[in-house]
Amino acid sequence: MKFQQGTRSWGEALRVYSRPEVVRMLFLGFSAGLPLLLVFSTLTAWLQDLDVSRSSIGFFGWVGITYSIKVFWAPVVDRIRIPWLTEKFGQRRSWILMGQLGIMLGLVAMVLVDPKASLSNFAICAVIVAFSSSTQDVAIDAFRIESAADEIQGALAAGYQFGYRSAMLVAGAGAFYIADIYSWNTAYFFMAALMFVGIGTVLVIPEPARDDKDKPKSIKSEKTGKWDRLIHWFQVAFMAPFIEFFKRNGSYALIILTFIAVFRLSDIAMGIMANPFYLDMGFTKTEIASISKIFGFFMTLLGAFLGGLCVVRYGAHRPLLLAAGLTAVTNLLFVNLANMGHDINGLVMAISADNISGGFAGAVFIAYLSSLTNRAFTATQYALFTSLMTLPGKFFSGFSGIIVDATSYQVFFTYAALMGIPAIVLSWMLWKKAGHAT
Repeated sequence: MKFQQGTRSWGEALRVYSRPEVVRMLFLGFSAGLPLLLVFSTLTAWLQDLDVSRSSIGFFGWVGITYSIKVFWAPVVDRIRIPWLTEKFGQRRSWILMGQLGIMLGLVAMVLVDPKASLSNFAICAVIVAFSSSTQDVAIDAFRIESAADEIQGALAAGYQFGYRSAMLVAGAGAFYIADIYSWNTAYFFMAALMFVGIGTVLVIPEPARDDKDKPKSIKSEKTGKWDRLIHWFQVAFMAPFIEFFKRNGSYALIILTFIAVFRLSDIAMGIMANPFYLDMGFTKTEIASISKIFGFFMTLLGAFLGGLCVVRYGAHRPLLLAAGLTAVTNLLFVNLANMGHDINGLVMAISADNISGGFAGAVFIAYLSSLTNRAFTATQYALFTSLMTLPGKFFSGFSGIIVDATSYQVFFTYAALMGIPAIVLSWMLWKKAGHAT
């Protein structure tokens, strides 16, 4: 992927956003973004209200590991047909629909299960939501790539991100408002009903045309048996995308993958304890929703806008180094907030810096990951990158509650900031490797 100025006028560029393909991604992005917080930070607030121990809340961070290992079943979503559904809706829409139905059923099950009576069953329901959501993500990524030409993929991604962030606002601030007025059960039941937005979209949009000309073909020789064909299918579906990546990047492939794995380590490890921290500091759910969710939403969009501008102006590598540094440093503002206690100005300052840096880092990192992907293996390689991006952070976040209980929030946020140092070092190495050209 080359970062260069386009040849369209501003008017032509803006009209791209009115195309049906872009509008579809807005609603699919909403469907994809809605479940994330419901099994992550919003869920931790519900558990905190139930007086679940911080150690147990921390372990719920492992629910999100399903998003980090979706690469293992991405080839299945890409190639396996679902009886009746695939014939009726097509390969992409059938898998998106399956994911959406799983999300809805999982959220309803979380409402019906009493966490106080059986926390383990409640956790299983959350895993069902996360697994269905990550499966939906794989199918939507493939749908997006196949539904339009390369020249408007940027607009599709922008529409998807706007829908995704809007859904996160609903699942964050919206759920907090509903829980504050009614209950967490009501909030989650309402979120389950909102999945009809995505289901309705899938029912009316067309299935994209498949273009497999760049993908390895399955063996059809009569000389090979079922076992041989299965082995070959595994090779072309699972192994070929990874082999291509290592051949193309050589010895630096491991450094790139390590960098991807640690880039969001600091951010994700801190995120699982954010809402319990706010509540322990005495902030009300309405204050958290207004500042952390709604105000933070716009700060994230501002950061993403600034990140996009920097990528256009400087390429990917220099902004990537800045993003790594900002992600680590902004965690220290939460150390200051922990010392201040219930202070609205301190919360606004911490949220502003954290969300602007998060939006900036997200935009720059997506641009960088896109530049690494071979179009012949887009879906599987991108699934590899996004899975690897979150796996270490999700794993370490499981111990966050133990650290807080054993020490303090100040120590925990300092620890989270220090976890960003490897990303800073590796981003500098990659920048040097690129010869300062980008």
